[in-house]
Amino acid sequence: MPKFVARKPEKEVISMRISIDLLKEVDEKAAAVGISRNELINQMIVYALSNMEDEP
Repeated sequence: MPKFVARKPEKEVISMRISIDLLKEVDEKAAAVGISRNELINQMIVYALSNMEDEP
């Protein structure tokens, strides 16, 4: 069996502007499922990119 090697995924810090109301909703959803705002936004971006139409 291969050995487990812990790795920290490579990430980059960015900033973005978001409306106060949208941020409040994101925070509420993150709290409801017990994850950080950052993790929820990352998961939502991955989902959106995976389900986005390739044509304009």
